[in-house]
Amino acid sequence: MDVTSFSSLGGPHPQRGVGVVAPFDFALDRELWRWVPDEVSLHLTRTPYVPVEVSLDLARLVSEHETLAEAVRALTAAEPEVLAYACTSGSFVGGIAGERAMCEAMSREGSVASVTTSGALLEALDELDARRIALVTPYTWSVTQSLEEYLAEAGVSVVGRAYLGLTRHIWKVPYRDVADMARQAASGPVDALFISCTNLPTYDVIPQLEAELRMPVISANQVTMWSSLRRLGTRAVGPYQALINAGARPGSAEYGALDALAEPPVSPAVPPAGAPSDSLPDPPGGPAGPAEPTGPAGPTAEGGWT
Repeated sequence: MDVTSFSSLGGPHPQRGVGVVAPFDFALDRELWRWVPDEVSLHLTRTPYVPVEVSLDLARLVSEHETLAEAVRALTAAEPEVLAYACTSGSFVGGIAGERAMCEAMSREGSVASVTTSGALLEALDELDARRIALVTPYTWSVTQSLEEYLAEAGVSVVGRAYLGLTRHIWKVPYRDVADMARQAASGPVDALFISCTNLPTYDVIPQLEAELRMPVISANQVTMWSSLRRLGTRAVGPYQALINAGARPGSAEYGALDALAEPPVSPAVPPAGAPSDSLPDPPGGPAGPAEPTGPAGPTAEGGWT
């Protein structure tokens, strides 16, 4: 191949960048990229390692302003157009005032717009007009409770919850356990379901849960990328998801059409003559009704998981 023919390729396309500050134990870089369109690059850096398990203490350590400033300085060489702090607990542990101060600290150091996961969560809930939500977390009860306090400060009520009580290796939780917790948390009427923690895998489970639960389902990594990309004037990409695709939201014309298609045919109350009695349709959830969640352990007395 003649070297001169490379001129027809036009060189690499210009890239727009999102600088991402993640906690030292963040293990889901690949998941973040799945929401990002081709013309955008992610530039990731991590906070320094500290020998502390997932807890409120760790959340405070990885969100100190000095730590954020150092991370942002490491990102400025790549010239990102927006900065994102990808940690839910680190951005809600200080309440709404603390989250805003984190954004200000990052913007001051990087001279560009900044978002955090918890700030993006409130932005997404406003977008979906969701004020009563179900909550899924991998955290201990104390960390989960701190998130609920942050949401209450913003006027959002948590009316159903499930949590795992983990302090490490959160990225290893399988989709099956996430789905089981979602079903438990969203057992009553709510506006949306939020799955917390940027280290909890959620990308592939979101559209399946939305189809099953018939409500918007949002996650920490999803809202972080959605909010960051909005500030670039572009959109997150991904399979059918209510936050990304307005047509997937309850009340939209497209959603109504899908609902009509999803309605099951009416079954006779009495089986045809000669048919065995067990040919009657099962009730919702199977012959025994809705199943109890089957995660790594059963629900605790206080409504969470161990």
